[in-house]
Amino acid sequence: MRYMLLICGDENAEMQPGEDMTDATLAWVEEMNGRNVRVHGYRLRPTTEAATVQVRAGELVVSDGPFAETKEQMGGYDVIECADLDEAIEIASKHPVAKVGTVEVRPFYDDWEFNKVAVNRFPIPDSL
Repeated sequence: MRYMLLICGDENAEMQPGEDMTDATLAWVEEMNGRNVRVHGYRLRPTTEAATVQVRAGELVVSDGPFAETKEQMGGYDVIECADLDEAIEIASKHPVAKVGTVEVRPFYDDWEFNKVAVNRFPIPDSL
């Protein structure tokens, strides 16, 4: 089953001395790639570079930053494929952000027929 891991934390928080989130995350990526459970993932740029888009009554409304005012922001995501929710939780618990932020584990719908039609009609460019 496929799961989305939403990696959330306070983008303004300072790391503790000796704590290197980049090295820890790269080690996690290497371990999950070695287990063949990580499909892909990316970091996101800061919320100061974000825009929120809405259409209300036919009018485009664009706002700076994220929609919600929260203490934590989504800093990235990973898509994993594993046996079940228990394994997905185990994988998420090993992510270094779980120690200082939040890793939300959310399953994808198993609507493969819809996904096959969508991918055939709108293939993902190789440049992504």
